Amino acid sequence: MAERSDDDVTTEELPTRVPTVRTPSEASFHFEVEGVRYEAVRELEVRPNGERLLRAERRVADGVLSGPCLIRQLTSPSTYIQRKRLFEEVQLAFRLNHPNIAQVFHVQVDELEDAAYAIMEYVGGPSLETLVCAAVVRGQPLSEGFGLYLGAEVADALHYAHTLTSEKGTPLGIVHRDVNPRHIALGLHGEVKLLDFGSAYSLLVGREESPENLLRGDVAYASPEYLRKEGLTARSDVFSLGVLLVELLTGNHLFEVQDVPSVRANESPLRLESPSSLPLHQMQGLMESFGPDVVEKAVANLDGDIKAVLHIALRLNPMDRFETAADMRDALRGVAQSWPTGPYGRADAMKEAARVVSEGGKLRDQVEFGEAGFYPEGLEKHELDALKKG
Repeated sequence: MAERSDDDVTTEELPTRVPTVRTPSEASFHFEVEGVRYEAVRELEVRPNGERLLRAERRVADGVLSGPCLIRQLTSPSTYIQRKRLFEEVQLAFRLNHPNIAQVFHVQVDELEDAAYAIMEYVGGPSLETLVCAAVVRGQPLSEGFGLYLGAEVADALHYAHTLTSEKGTPLGIVHRDVNPRHIALGLHGEVKLLDFGSAYSLLVGREESPENLLRGDVAYASPEYLRKEGLTARSDVFSLGVLLVELLTGNHLFEVQDVPSVRANESPLRLESPSSLPLHQMQGLMESFGPDVVEKAVANLDGDIKAVLHIALRLNPMDRFETAADMRDALRGVAQSWPTGPYGRADAMKEAARVVSEGGKLRDQVEFGEAGFYPEGLEKHELDALKKG
């Protein structure tokens, strides 16, 4: 195993031991980390893999509230390898400091309490998954202006991560490899936040590699080369962002698996780390016939300039895509600059998100929302009202 780099974050730099996070009751519990008291407000979500998300408040000197945060209780690592990988993910998380990436403040692995958790930036607005689902329910996708704005902001965050270096100037080679609507959220002021680098690939010295047959992240947004377990580059995230933008702008996923014959499970050695929104073996089957005609069918009704950007992002051969996420960002912003309705920014995104959530929310009692949940429990009525008023 490679030696640990001097640039790596060590376990000694992590916060001291604190109690296990438990589901908050009417009397909220609290704990302290480095002089800041964290008081849980409510549980937001319990994920299929056992992870729990809790909203909390921070109190600093003299009991002053300094704003909300998110506590993410992770599945406890049961082996040395899993624990090592978690620490490696911590190393990546603490290096990421960009306005479009949700910040991680603290991470703790508590072996005595059999718990692991992260204290993270709380993004108060809806996830992109919520917005896309609400748009589908109301029968109208999000606007092209919204797509251009969000796509450029996410591409900027990805380019930052892709080009990040260590203190010695060594490229870290970070690839998010799980760019999907659940990992993008809109702040209360319309800012875009990319979340969760837990599945990220990196060249970080000493980083534990995923087993050859393991796929991390939601394969419904994965690049063709990743589904073939070939080399990952920044262009892989470019492809994923393209898939995401097609769904945002059309209300339909790029890939329709219903009538596609799947690669039989016993013919493929690959396995998923966690459940995917589309079946792995059918995704592999789709990639056998994927090409520009599939993209054109999906984006046929979009503006010509937007279609051109998506066609480049979604090329089968990585070398034919945008070379960097920054190139895709610039292409999206170039289209936006000449947009007939004028510039689109945070205020516009905030207003459109509020309208979509409100219009989709009126049909919540009439529509089957599905497993993903159109309106997560954390998005309460008063938050929707506040978003709409903004």
